[in-house]
Amino acid sequence: MKPKRTLSERLTAKYQLVIRNEENLEEKSTFGFTYAKILVVVAVFFLVVFGLSLLLAQTLLARWFDPRHAQREANQKLYALAVKVDSLAIEVDQKDKFIKNFQRVLSGDTSDGFEDPAKALGNAVPVKTANLKLSAADSSFRKEFEQSEMSAVSLTSSKFRELQEIFFFSPISGFVSAKYDVKKGHYGVDIVGKKNEPVKAIADGTVVMASWTQDSGYVIAVQHRGNLVSVYKHNAELLKKVGSFVNAGEIISIVGNSGELSDGPHLHFELWYNGSSLDPEDFVTF
Repeated sequence: MKPKRTLSERLTAKYQLVIRNEENLEEKSTFGFTYAKILVVVAVFFLVVFGLSLLLAQTLLARWFDPRHAQREANQKLYALAVKVDSLAIEVDQKDKFIKNFQRVLSGDTSDGFEDPAKALGNAVPVKTANLKLSAADSSFRKEFEQSEMSAVSLTSSKFRELQEIFFFSPISGFVSAKYDVKKGHYGVDIVGKKNEPVKAIADGTVVMASWTQDSGYVIAVQHRGNLVSVYKHNAELLKKVGSFVNAGEIISIVGNSGELSDGPHLHFELWYNGSSLDPEDFVTF
């Protein structure tokens, strides 16, 4: 009687699979194996199949086999939309606030509820004009330019980078009777000029406001490049309409004495850059 083999002996016992031709019994190929090898191969095969199935179920096949996939995608889209809506809401609120403040400035209303847009920027301090150092080739141009009615802006601050190398016309020729003073609510300068003197645009731009207000009389505002806006108040007559494109030095109005806040023929001139009021004398020579 043969003794019973142990499990390890059965798993490690060697066997041979012979493949023969059915007609002539010619041996074609042979394979040696043990039950242990078969078990290992089968286990590895199932692990690979299981791993691939799990990977596909979490990636390519997730939309068909994972009921949470659609919910996750919807949540991600909702989150992205919520972030966009929040950012747009903040931007719209800031723009509305600036427009309202800007309209109040143009109308001369600085009562309760007014907030100077310049304060929102905190560090928006007007930068003094720096001396330009031109080469010998530019000396003749500089001489002609200094004799004209224009003045150049050369600012080193990165906040005013868009205003570098811009040449401004003086809106009128005269003397400054009231300087820029934010503390007193005076966001521009008053220039006393000749009676019926034409007012010129300081640079190329588009007229964004041309109307009459009780405090400031006839007011015209021009939007220039670089988020720069110039405002001209107390005019006797406006010569341009909203939407009109004007060139630098082009006549846009006539000096006057309109509005309750005017005490004589003069031009109240303001400069606004990115929502911040600037001192016009830092940029324009009157």
